[in-house]
Amino acid sequence: MDRNRTVGGLDVHKDSIYLCIMGHDEAIIFEKTYGVLTPDLRQMCNDMMDRGVTEAAMESTAVYWIPVWNELCESVELKLVNPYFIKQLPGRKSDVRDAQWIAECLLKNLIKGSFVPEPIVQDMRKLNRRIFDLQEDITYYSNKLDAALQRCGLRLSNYVSTIVGKSYRKSVAAVASGITGPGELIRCIHGRIVNKHGKDTILAAITGSFSRTDITVIRQYWELLEIYSRQSGECQSQLTALCETHFPTEYRRLQTIPGVKERAATAIIAETGVDMKMFATAAALVGWCGLKPRNDVSNGRYKSRKITHGNRYLRHILIEISWTASRKRNCFFSNFSYMQTTVKKKSKMKIQVAIARKILVAVWHMLSKQEDFTDIYLKRLEQQRLMEEKLKSLESKMT
Repeated sequence: MDRNRTVGGLDVHKDSIYLCIMGHDEAIIFEKTYGVLTPDLRQMCNDMMDRGVTEAAMESTAVYWIPVWNELCESVELKLVNPYFIKQLPGRKSDVRDAQWIAECLLKNLIKGSFVPEPIVQDMRKLNRRIFDLQEDITYYSNKLDAALQRCGLRLSNYVSTIVGKSYRKSVAAVASGITGPGELIRCIHGRIVNKHGKDTILAAITGSFSRTDITVIRQYWELLEIYSRQSGECQSQLTALCETHFPTEYRRLQTIPGVKERAATAIIAETGVDMKMFATAAALVGWCGLKPRNDVSNGRYKSRKITHGNRYLRHILIEISWTASRKRNCFFSNFSYMQTTVKKKSKMKIQVAIARKILVAVWHMLSKQEDFTDIYLKRLEQQRLMEEKLKSLESKMT
C-alpha cells in the first residue's frame, strides 16, 4: 500500500453527502456531512484539497452523483463504483459507515471504477438518449391517435403496412384540419393502396363519424406528434454535427459496417465514445453492453443463457442494426443469419442478438486498431472469383 495516499469516500444521497478522508494507515483524517447545493460541493472540494486527497470514490446513486462528479473531476482522481460490487466485498457496512467503508475499499484497491466518458461524449449521450425518449413518445401517441381514429370508424390502418407511411399521415393531417369526407380523404391515399384493396373498400375504411370533440382530440395528438418529430430531428442534427466536428474519422469508419448509417453511427459513438482503453478486450465491451449470455451452469446443466443487464440504449441500437444487416445482400451478417435460421433452424431472435454481439466486437476492433470494416464473406467471394479466373486461364493455355 502506498504510504503517501490520502483517499476520500463519498456517500451521495439526494439531499446530503457524507465525506470520509482516510490516510495510508487506515486512520480517519476527516469526516463531515455536506449539502448538495453547488456552494456546498465547492466547499467540500476545497476541504478535500486542503487535506491532500488525491483519489476519491462514490457509488452511482441515481443521477445525484453527476453534479458531485462535475465539481470534483478536475481536482482529484475519481472512481464511480457500482453499489452491487461494493456490497459483495466482505466486511462491515452500515448506513452510518458507508463513506468510511468506501474510502477503506478504495485505499486497499478493492474496487474498480465504472466507465464515465469525457464531457463531449456525455453531451452526445444526452442528445442520443433524448432521441430514444422522443421515439418512445412518438410510438405511444401514434398508437393513441390510431385508437382515436378507430373509435370514430376510420380504419385505414387495417389496410396500410405502417401508420407512419405517407398515405396514413396525409389522411390524419386532413382529419386533424377538419376534413372528414371520404371523397376528399381518398385523394390523400396512394393509388397503389387503392388498387390493391379496391376503391370501395378504401372508401368504406375512411368513412367515419366525427364529432367536434373527436376532431379536437385527434388534432391535439397530431400536434404532439409533430412537436416530438421536430425535436427528434433537431437532436439528431446536433448529434451528427458533434460527431463530424470531434470524431469525423470514427464517424465515417463506423458507417462501413453493413446496416450502420448516420443514426446508428452517432448512437454508438455517443454511448461508447471512441477511446476503447476502458475496455481491455472486446468481451469486456460486450459484457458492459449486456449482450453476453450469462453462464448459469450447475452440475453440467444450463439453467439460463439469457443475456445480462447492461447499456440498454446501445443494445437497442445494435439489435436494430442486426435486423438491417441480416437483410443486406452479400454480406457476412446476412449469410450468417441465413445459415443459422434457415439451414440450422435456430431461433431468429437469438440469432439477432448473436449478430448484434458480432457487430459490437467489430466496433471494438475498428476503434481500437483504427481500421475500417472488412467483410470476410465478400473477401472470400473475391478470393473464390480470382481462383476461378486463374483456373480458366490455365485451362485455356493447356487447350
